[in-house]
Amino acid sequence: AELLRGCYQTCFRLAKDAKLKSIAFPAISTGVYGYPKEEAAAIALEEGRKHEKDFHEIRYICYSESDLNIYRTLWEKIKSS
Repeated sequence: AELLRGCYQTCFRLAKDAKLKSIAFPAISTGVYGYPKEEAAAIALEEGRKHEKDFHEIRYICYSESDLNIYRTLWEKIKSS
């Protein structure tokens, strides 16, 4: 979990350093590496939430309807907390 979290943190830092205003992420590590999708999505969204003030747009690319549902459900929980 910490390596995945660090990956997102590094990406956000590099994008911010490059003065980018948008960034997009696939579901990192959930394919061939088999990282649990719910846990990976939670990490991605938590880290994105920390950096949303620095970007106009943060996108999370979902390749299936089930992946999209995971992100939507977790986003609603994160937004309300």
